[in-house]
Amino acid sequence: MKSEMPYRGITSGELTRLVRDVLATTAFPPSREEWVGAVRSLWDDAEFREERYAATTLAQHRSAKTWQDPVALALHKHLIVTGAWWDHVDTVTSKSVSPILAAHRPIVTPIMRAWAVSDDLWLRRASIISQLPHRERTDTDLLTEAILASVEGTAYGREFFVRKAIGWSLRQYARTDAEWVEAFVAEHGDRLSGLSRREALKHL
Repeated sequence: MKSEMPYRGITSGELTRLVRDVLATTAFPPSREEWVGAVRSLWDDAEFREERYAATTLAQHRSAKTWQDPVALALHKHLIVTGAWWDHVDTVTSKSVSPILAAHRPIVTPIMRAWAVSDDLWLRRASIISQLPHRERTDTDLLTEAILASVEGTAYGREFFVRKAIGWSLRQYARTDAEWVEAFVAEHGDRLSGLSRREALKHL
């Protein structure tokens, strides 16, 4: 794992148990503002990577379910941009951004479109993979826009984590609509990297 922030050496299971035990004996932040403040404090003041994992767990805790709405995207965007590595970005996107998009499409779709053309690599990745769990509810127009914003010939078209995300998103949607993915690759294949094409068609 590439990281400038040191690790304490706690395993994922151990960290999950530690956070669970703390939350079981500590009152959860009673308001959105205090919840955001607690997450930001844990995240921004972290000295070890596990502290950021704990912040992510707090951000996604079931007690914060009522606050997981478009307003919360400001917090999740901060975690993506400052986390700036695939483990943070993918977790925040799949467990926080994606459910908010599914529940509030009219509001969040334009935000995902803006992320797709952002100057930040990780927001682009988040936009591309934001619909991974959506299956038949996937907005293929949004998926197309997010992918084409970062294909070869664009500013981020050669970035590994973008090319991988494109292939991953197409491969995942192929489980729902293989014909659509095959047609997409046939139409845009000359603009997709070899990695993206291979990933997209991996199980077809």
